[in-house]
Amino acid sequence: MIPLSAITNAIHEKTSSMNRKEKELADFILEHAREIVHMGITELAERSGASTATISRFCKQLHFSGYAEFKVKLSAELAGEAAAPAYQDIVAGRPLTDIIAAVESNHLRAIGDTARLIDRKALERAVLALRSARQIGVYGMATSGLVAQDFHQKLVRIGRSAHAFTDHHMMLTSASNLTADDAAICISYSGRTAETISALRCARESGAVTISLTKFGSNLLADLADIALFTSPLEEGMRRGDMASRITQLFLVDILFVALISDQFEEYVPRLERSFQMVRKYT
Repeated sequence: MIPLSAITNAIHEKTSSMNRKEKELADFILEHAREIVHMGITELAERSGASTATISRFCKQLHFSGYAEFKVKLSAELAGEAAAPAYQDIVAGRPLTDIIAAVESNHLRAIGDTARLIDRKALERAVLALRSARQIGVYGMATSGLVAQDFHQKLVRIGRSAHAFTDHHMMLTSASNLTADDAAICISYSGRTAETISALRCARESGAVTISLTKFGSNLLADLADIALFTSPLEEGMRRGDMASRITQLFLVDILFVALISDQFEEYVPRLERSFQMVRKYT
């Protein structure tokens, strides 16, 4: 079996919840990933014993539009995997020079993995939803809450009406007051944080457009969201202290922020400059 890329890692994690035919397809993909990038869907169906309908459904469960997109992203992942160093875990007694190099390598690798996973159509939809929103709720717990607060302060700097909450009751209170004119972005690395899931459900019930930011793969938060954005999942299972995962979440938040400014440059750049000047004046 090839080393796990973000996509093959997501497939591997999902096998326990698959039916027999899907599991057989997953096993075939994991064993023959480098060959599959050169196969059409009919050839894959013949060699794996799965129907083309099963293959299409399988790809959509992983949040791809279909087999063609799955194959393109898998090919890019495997190419990047071959060129990139492996993630390095925390070990005892390591020299400081090696620690610096390991953390740098992990962060660069995580950002590269995430960049290759970006679904540009989903990203465009997210930017449009945020641009159009009357107000924006940003929700996350623990480390994801820090990312939520970072995005909140960025939005406030350009004069957007936004609120970030990391307390479950306040998340629900905020989400319950959103409307169809609003948007909610819900952040959870695992995609399984119960408090964040309930906040997203509440925001959807209120009519808001919901955006999830999770590790890549099938998870409840992404499955429930109107728009799903993903980061690299390869830090999962390490003594990681939420390091590279936090960096990738901030990476996507920065992309959303820069895209918003670029889209409405003449409106937002003066606001950004004014907020900077006023803070400098009074501090």
